[in-house]
Amino acid sequence: MKITKKETEQLTYLLTVEFEKNEVNEKKDKQLKEYRRKAEIKGFRKGMAPMGLIERLYGPTAVNEAVNEIITDGINGYIKENDLDLIGEPIPNEELQKPMDIEKDEKFEFVYDLAVRPKVDVAIDKADKVAYYDIKVEDDALAKYKEDILRQFGSLEDTEKAGEEDFLKVTLEQGEKKVENTFITLKSIDAKNKKQFIGKKAGDSFDIDVVKCFPNETDRASLLRIKKEEFDAANPVYKLTIGKVQTFVPAKVEQTLFDRLFGKDAVKDEKGFEKALAERLKGEYKQESEWRYRRDLIDFLVKKADLPLPENFLKKWLFRVNDGKFTMEQIEKEFPLFLQDYRWQMISRKIFTDQKMNISKDDLLKVAKAMTAQQFAMYGLGQVPEQTLTQYAEQMLNNEKEVNRIYEKCEEDKVLDYVKGIVTADVKEVTREELALLNDNAAPAKPAKKKAPAKKAAKAEEEKPAKKKTAKTKAE
Repeated sequence: MKITKKETEQLTYLLTVEFEKNEVNEKKDKQLKEYRRKAEIKGFRKGMAPMGLIERLYGPTAVNEAVNEIITDGINGYIKENDLDLIGEPIPNEELQKPMDIEKDEKFEFVYDLAVRPKVDVAIDKADKVAYYDIKVEDDALAKYKEDILRQFGSLEDTEKAGEEDFLKVTLEQGEKKVENTFITLKSIDAKNKKQFIGKKAGDSFDIDVVKCFPNETDRASLLRIKKEEFDAANPVYKLTIGKVQTFVPAKVEQTLFDRLFGKDAVKDEKGFEKALAERLKGEYKQESEWRYRRDLIDFLVKKADLPLPENFLKKWLFRVNDGKFTMEQIEKEFPLFLQDYRWQMISRKIFTDQKMNISKDDLLKVAKAMTAQQFAMYGLGQVPEQTLTQYAEQMLNNEKEVNRIYEKCEEDKVLDYVKGIVTADVKEVTREELALLNDNAAPAKPAKKKAPAKKAAKAEEEKPAKKKTAKTKAE
């Protein structure tokens, strides 16, 4: 066997694998003997069928397997011997591959494209500056935040007359049909049809056209408690009788709310309430600032490392490993994001390895608890008991998919914490609107996982040796 490597582009090579028929025959004979040993053919004891019959039944398959084994063993050996750090795996070069007849040819030549990773070298020090956007809490933002909190913890209360955004508990009747205690949200009805409800009281009755008031079939079916297909469009008019009128009332600024939000007796009065809200809002702003800072750190490191990548090879490889899940047009569209993420993965792994970092079970639990606390906070639950957080976090760690996600987050956190300790944060005070504008105008430094085609495939395949079935032959 002879293997030669020729550079075609930066980090990309053409690998030519040459071997002769006698090498194939040796492997083929071994394969046929194995087939004979396992074959159960009518009229013959197991493992005793004539080799001529085995040859006729399994010859083409054995030849193809022999060729693939020679290629795979040869390429893997060459990679190991030359200490090549591959990106992905070798890809058959369909343009340069000459047609071959495995049965007749005496010599064989297979051509592959392969690519190697660039050397990662990113030196950082205190002279490196990365912007940190500190969001200031403005009075109008705090007032709006307070209003939102009060609405979030508000409730429905009985009222006398129906207003623009009130709720009605009603009974609908049409002949023998009767739907009792069904709810209507006036906010969801358009202005023209809402007029007939405004000012009405409990006990009032009037006719409504449910098609005009509820043009959405699903909403209408839910109101009438029927399936969509059961609705009689020819008879849309129902008699409506109001049983109860309710209005939404924001929560009162009182001790019950303080205790619910911040823990018992942590806040005593409205002044303390507003101060606690300002601190919470500042905490939320800090999360936004930190997210942006992480993004800018990643972008800074990627630009500073300036890693070249074999882009043409990567596009072909992505198309191949995704096996038709993405078109080349889709890959082209998402490719800049993929390159950014791929470069960051290499940089992150290099720093993690060089600094001899590791991830413990406690690290995973800490991140899982933080993620759990964030999920609770989205539902307005800011004071979740530690025991509850731990319980939910441990459940997450029993899910393999979640563990992988948490591990990646741990690794990235450790790397970025290390970088934060070295570079200088160039603090800039901004409003939330100014930061939002910066985010809208900036290209994402860390693309969303679902946006980069084959990210998971790329991560899983990078360390694999060449696959067994790499040869495309006439025998196939």
